[in-house]
Amino acid sequence: MPGELIALGFGIVFLFILIIAIAICAFVFWIMMIVDCATRKFKDDTEKVVWIIVIVLAGIIGSLIYYFVVKRSNCK
Repeated sequence: MPGELIALGFGIVFLFILIIAIAICAFVFWIMMIVDCATRKFKDDTEKVVWIIVIVLAGIIGSLIYYFVVKRSNCK
């Protein structure tokens, strides 16, 4: 019984640390996409402003959309 509680405690701590690590990685990715968008040359400045607004307001989802639509398509 006490061994099971200790294992459960370690599992909860591990899960908490994993969630924090994923959140930090998502935040860093979000910042990287904002910086990339702000420094990238677009055809029009309006497009840049729209993408920055999308990234900032939509958070990680906006960053993923920007990554796959703009950044990844320009790497090919």
